[in-house]
Amino acid sequence: MSRPETPCGAWPSPIDAPLAAGAARRLSQTQLDGEHVYWLEARPEEGGRQTVVRARADGGGGLLERTPGRNVRSRVHEYGGGDYRAFRGRLYGADAEGGVFACGEGGPARPLASARGDARYGDFAPSPDGRWLVCVEEEHGEGEPKNRLVALSLRGAERIVVADRHDFVSSPRFAPDGSRLAFLSWEHPDMPWDATALRLLPWREDGPAGPARGVAGGPGESIAQPLFAPDGELRFVSDRSGWWNPWALRAGGASPLCPLAAELAGPAWVLGLSTVAHDADGALWAVARAGGRDRLGRIDVEKQRFEPLALPYDGIEGLAIEGRRAAFVGSAALRPPAVCALDLATGALRELREAFALALDPADLSPPEAVDFASEEGRRAYAFLYRPASRRARPRRGERPPLLVRSHGGPTAAASPALRLGLQYWTSRGYAVIDVDYAGSAGYGRPYRALLDGHWGVRDVADCAAAARFAVEQGVADPARLLASGGSAGGYTTLCLLVFRDEFAAGASHYGIGDLEQLARDTHKFEAHYLERLVGPWPARADLYRARSPARHPERLARPVIFFQGLDDRVVPPAQTFEMAGALARRGVPHAVVAFEGEAHGFRRAETLATALAGEHWFYGRVLGFDAGPAPAGVRLAASEGGAER
Repeated sequence: MSRPETPCGAWPSPIDAPLAAGAARRLSQTQLDGEHVYWLEARPEEGGRQTVVRARADGGGGLLERTPGRNVRSRVHEYGGGDYRAFRGRLYGADAEGGVFACGEGGPARPLASARGDARYGDFAPSPDGRWLVCVEEEHGEGEPKNRLVALSLRGAERIVVADRHDFVSSPRFAPDGSRLAFLSWEHPDMPWDATALRLLPWREDGPAGPARGVAGGPGESIAQPLFAPDGELRFVSDRSGWWNPWALRAGGASPLCPLAAELAGPAWVLGLSTVAHDADGALWAVARAGGRDRLGRIDVEKQRFEPLALPYDGIEGLAIEGRRAAFVGSAALRPPAVCALDLATGALRELREAFALALDPADLSPPEAVDFASEEGRRAYAFLYRPASRRARPRRGERPPLLVRSHGGPTAAASPALRLGLQYWTSRGYAVIDVDYAGSAGYGRPYRALLDGHWGVRDVADCAAAARFAVEQGVADPARLLASGGSAGGYTTLCLLVFRDEFAAGASHYGIGDLEQLARDTHKFEAHYLERLVGPWPARADLYRARSPARHPERLARPVIFFQGLDDRVVPPAQTFEMAGALARRGVPHAVVAFEGEAHGFRRAETLATALAGEHWFYGRVLGFDAGPAPAGVRLAASEGGAER
């Protein structure tokens, strides 16, 4: 097929917005129970409903939705996670409206009598004898929500409070013989990636047999994912070395199992993350992240050596192992994420469920290039660079493409090299994209995460600007057509780039934070003190909060911006977005506000995701002067206060 010269940004693409939005179906939380693999599916086409699906590990018998019509969603810490647990043929899970449900093979789901219907639950751990379901309970009422660890009876209505003296608890895990229970706790002002404590208590048939005691962790150390080896040894992941690495609790204290310059855990924004597990022989398996990519491998504890498997994936999450079989969600640059079953003895790999069907020519897909580059203060930063890719078009002679600089949320999170049609939507239209792991991102060790402490709104912004300069220097981007885009914390970085820097031509804020003072005053319990580490003490350094808040500097709002805002958003109130749009209108700067009824902080519905994607592209076409097609419904360009919309 010939490739005619076409203005970058206006290339014909096989990836339209509805296709990309439909491909946003998320697969997560793989589990094994007998011959079955279970996983959670988030379905944008059903309003973001989450449901548990299972299949036989050998691929026979097809797929079975175990929770039809039910929204399986924990809302602990607002972000949830650890939404369900499959155990000996039964399923236990969090109901989005509150409480816990239970269902047996072929039977309907019913409320668990021992759980409170008005409380939130997650991170479920059944006791080996099948009597108890230990989990995190979050109670909302007057004042700050109360988080505690509870044991819910699976045989009656009894409920036992296991631990309630901590601001936060998570990760309950039983010893194989049921005699001990390990869990994590942390206190304000820390986040779980800052400092956690590993606690251990004795257990008997009727519940706790004594108080919990701290056995590891504390200030300056983040512990994650405690687990017991088959012989009863307590193991965990700790970043005391500067990297999240595996450790064991032994008579002399904590002992390293395999020092690596890699991360074997990630920031616990949600409950139930799993990157380490034991097989039937007691061997420890782990997912190690280095250079932005994951590798699954066996840890030889005796030789302290990591032995990676040759798998066709760059991203691996939700590691579960039972016997000699593993399950996980694998993702790669040019193939859809898939639920996988792996025979650890033979290496036989089977994909049971893809997130979406891929019927695209590889020439229309852009593979990520891992890059690092110089930033301010002599620092290095990291990113994935995507070049324009199409079998239908090529740039006009001498033309460089517009560059979309993406900043991830969190901000303690990371970019991913996994195939996302929402990203390929851009490259297949003639944009270059750079997805930045700025200072503070996860995956590069604790010192890199700590670079953002006290510097949010400064170093992340500098690194994104440096990424744009790098792309320009590499000849990948047009310096006059630099664009910024991000959601939530990434939306904050985007707004900072547009307000406090001069390099960018326009941008898009998806439920972006504009006012740090408002966020510090009104945010939920989990992040109540997060900004004190990222910005400074509140309210003692209110001056810093104001200085770094884009919404507080309307006189500097001079770049075209399109805002996408959920009207039910409690993190970024819609009024904040409308105020910034009003400032742009008063200055006659082109802008647009697209508000969505029924959406909150983070969009879930397919129609919302499609409108946001197509609307952002259309906006850039209007601002940069290329044909991006007709405006999606509900998207209009405004240039002045109260007037010219077109």
